[in-house]
Amino acid sequence: MKFQSKLYQEDIEYVAGLDLDWDALKGKTIMVTGASGMIGTFLIDVLLYRNLSFQNEITVLAVSRNRKKLEQKFSAYEKLDLFHIVEHDVSKEMALKDQCDHIIHGASNTHPIEYANDPIGTITTNILGTYHLLEYAAKQTNCQMVLLSSVEIYGENQTDIHRFSEKDCGYIDCNTVRAGYPESKRLSEAMLQAYRSQKDIHTVSVRLCRTYGPTVERDDSKALSQFIEKAVKGEDIVLKSQGNQFYSYIYVADAVSAILYSMLKGTDGEAYNVADPGSDATLKELAESLATSAGTSVIFELPDVGEQKGYSTATRALLDAGKLKKLGWQAKYAIGEGLERTVDMLKGTSDFRTYGKG
Repeated sequence: MKFQSKLYQEDIEYVAGLDLDWDALKGKTIMVTGASGMIGTFLIDVLLYRNLSFQNEITVLAVSRNRKKLEQKFSAYEKLDLFHIVEHDVSKEMALKDQCDHIIHGASNTHPIEYANDPIGTITTNILGTYHLLEYAAKQTNCQMVLLSSVEIYGENQTDIHRFSEKDCGYIDCNTVRAGYPESKRLSEAMLQAYRSQKDIHTVSVRLCRTYGPTVERDDSKALSQFIEKAVKGEDIVLKSQGNQFYSYIYVADAVSAILYSMLKGTDGEAYNVADPGSDATLKELAESLATSAGTSVIFELPDVGEQKGYSTATRALLDAGKLKKLGWQAKYAIGEGLERTVDMLKGTSDFRTYGKG
């Protein structure tokens, strides 16, 4: 199995070759919600690579409410017996009856503009989606639920905490439209604990820092995603603040490897931060780096009212991933190399994920 892009091939082979208990997944069924998103796409490519190259015989259920997008994104897999597209809105009851062994729940509104323009959808996708999937998991035999949570649950760092550990908790002003996303992620994690206690479901929460990579949706409204899009097009990078926000970032291949480590090696009921000090940066640093590589400039522009409502007010959000690293996980790509790979792939070809020609 060869992808069009050599860089993407390297990323997939790297994650698929990690020292994990892949045999534990042999013959199992894994449901991935948010399958057409940045993380879901990469994760499914890894799982199907394992099938085609290592005969893992993993049945993959790719779940999204947009069937057309799924068919376009995964057209190369349409004839595979172990790959199935499932058109479904997770905010509604899951009607599938077949046994499922692992649910990796990544369906969520993750665009700041959506937080402002569709705050109800943002909240209900997170809360009702988690509820319905947990109800579905409760009807299965030994089904594990892996929730893709977020750095957003930590809110604003208003103390002298250098890095948030899994036991820390920052401030969220719940009386704002923007609060719908982090508060519903917090409640989703609480629901996992409730179902684990009352219905004996094996659960793990994966708290991802800000994630980027070549599988990003091209209309993603997050700041770094917009910077990358501008760099790919050779345009000036637009910075809509002073750029002093200091965050943890992670390349999509490292994010997916962290999910797999948490799923296969993590402890039932625990949460794991995903971040790496080599990818801590301010928005200004990221903008300047991408502008330099693209031969363009950074320009400052005031955000409009809708954008302002969707932006996080956190100025410092660094995560401590020491707990995850104790499981053996480590990041492969620091921010500089990750951004370079991302831009190179997106500039190279729009179908870098196509396979079968190499």
